[in-house]
This record gives sequence, structure tokens and C-alpha cells, in this order.
Amino acid sequence: MDSTVSDSTAPVTFEVLEGRHGRIGRATLNAPKSLNALSLEMIDLLQEQLSAWQGDATIQAVWLDANSDKAFCAGGDIVRLYESMVATPQGERNRHAEAFFGREYQLDHRLHTFGKPLICWGNGIIMGGGLGLLAGASHKVLTETARIAMPEITIGLFPDVGGSYFLSRMPGKVGLFLGLTGANINVSDGLAIGLGDVAIAHESKAAVMSALNELNWDNDAQRHDSQVSDVLAGFGLAADALPQSPVTEHRGEIDRLCQGDDLATVVQAITTLDSDDRWLSKAAATLARGCPQTAALVWENWHRGADMTLADVFRMEWRVAVQCALHGDFQEGVRALLIDKDGQPRFKHRSVADITPAYLAEFYQLPGVPDPLADL
Repeated sequence: MDSTVSDSTAPVTFEVLEGRHGRIGRATLNAPKSLNALSLEMIDLLQEQLSAWQGDATIQAVWLDANSDKAFCAGGDIVRLYESMVATPQGERNRHAEAFFGREYQLDHRLHTFGKPLICWGNGIIMGGGLGLLAGASHKVLTETARIAMPEITIGLFPDVGGSYFLSRMPGKVGLFLGLTGANINVSDGLAIGLGDVAIAHESKAAVMSALNELNWDNDAQRHDSQVSDVLAGFGLAADALPQSPVTEHRGEIDRLCQGDDLATVVQAITTLDSDDRWLSKAAATLARGCPQTAALVWENWHRGADMTLADVFRMEWRVAVQCALHGDFQEGVRALLIDKDGQPRFKHRSVADITPAYLAEFYQLPGVPDPLADL
């Protein structure tokens, strides 16, 4: 297949694959040293090119992957966000956080509303911002090595990039549990809760792309999605070739632990869990040492997001994310995990019971600046 390739040294590369009967745009995350963590430059490159392909009638579909066998995308560039928080005086705007979250969520919204088949090849680590990209794709492929998480409970942020939307729409209380605990999930979990459409072996990637390039794209755009789905299904791994799903195995326990009417009750139930199961025990321990502010935001967003449109969710999350950059715990969580690496964050609150409604309400206020997502 012929292709036209962009600058191969850029943090995101682009090419147009000339198939037998049509053209597919390919975008590849190309920052393997940082596990393809999304920088503002990467977000802007993706937004510009996807916008062009969205309006180009000769592009029938888009393929999104990464130049790494280890990770699709391990999140956002939170070290740069940390630097911006350190540099922002008390009471002043954090313009980098405003821009980063605003443009990231605009990109995520474009993916969700792209209107053409958009295939995301989810291999290896898929966390935070990477999950935002995957969740927005119309065709979500997970490989056998997919390792998915929204681990913001450890750093004082919250599961953003549309997490308030897709976590609240997962079966039962699964989304709430994953948000509170930052639990890692595998390919089988992803399929079970809607974060993946099909599981395909990573070694089949070239063959899948070749098969897509053989498609005869007709003038009925409504059929393009089903054509792509049929190709992907032809490469799908059998269920017995996949690992066990901890989420499915523990579904009843997850719903039981999260059935309380208030956050303190749910946190108490999870953190005092006495279980021999390693996956459940690790999830409980992560919440126990996590950020109470994040737990409160997860609880609030999970309940609010269930009744909101996708655009309204992104607008809400932008306010909350910018406020997180101004309220201290996010900065402290990143410091302890990635900067000083002492593993001893000094969060503002000892427990979720110490967080007042008035303090929590501050995160949902527009931070005195125009909303960049007002026109979504």
C-alpha cells in the first residue's frame, strides 16, 4: 500500500494510506520515551490533522496507534502541569492548565463525534489521557497486553477526559469502583465494560491494516462502520485465549462494596475489605492511601455525569481540572509520586469525612475565565 508520511521525528506522525478503493489517515503517537504521555504539542498536532481529515471527503477512516510495543499512551504530561502549578502564585490563573485541559478535552470531544470510522489500536499501557483517546474512538481494539487504568486517586486529580461520562455508564457500580481505586484492568475487563469492542493479537496489526486497505468504500457512509467492524471481528481472539476478567469475577462484590448512600460508607467498606484476592486487596490499599479530595470528586462526578450530555461532561471536567490545579492536592500528589518520589503525599484532608460541601462546591465554579468548551 502506498502512503504519504509526515515528519518522522515529530511527537505525532501522520500518513495517508492509499488503499485499493479509498484512503485511510493514520496518526501515530511517537514519544515512546515518555510512554507517549500527551503533551500540549501532541494534542495540538492531533487536533489539527484530525480536523483536516474530518472535512476531507477522500479520507474514509482514521487509524490511531502508537510507536511503542509497551504503551499506547500512559496519560498526560503531568510533570509539565506540576511545573505550571509551582510557578503559579496563590490566587492567580494557571494559564497552562487552562490551555492543556481545554485543548485536550476539545480533542477528545472531536474523537467522540468524528463521524467516520476511527480505529484505535489499544496496546500495552492505556491510562488517563490515553484512555480518553481510546474511549472516543468508534472502533476500540484492545490487544492481549492492554493494561488500562484511571489512577488519579494517587495524585489528587480525578478520572477526567470524559471519565465522568463513561465511568457512570458502566454496568452497576463498576465505574465508581474503578474511579475510586484506580484499579488496573485487562483486555477482558475492557471488553466487559465497554472500553473495548474487540480483542486482537498485537502481532496481527499489520494484517489488520492491510485488510482495511482492501475494503471497497462505497458512497454509503452508513455502511463504513459495519464494514470496519466486520474486518476487525475477523481477527478477533477467542474468549478462551484471553485472561480472566477480575471485574467480571468480582462484579457482585464490587456492587456490594459500593452500595452505600454516602461516600464515607463506601470508602469504609472498600478500605476495610478483608480479602485474599490480590486484585481486590490492591484496589482497597490504593484507595486507603489515596487522595480524599479525588475520592470526593469521583463520587460527585459519577453521580452528576450519569445525567449529563457528553459536551456538558467535558465542560464540567474542565472546571474541575483547572480548580484541581489551583487547590494544592494535585501539585502535592505529583510531587510525591514523580518529583521527589518519596511516596508520602501530604494531602489537605485526612479523610473524605473532612471535606465540606462548601469546599467541594469550589471545584464546580467557573474559575473567573471564559469557558473554552462553551461551543462544543
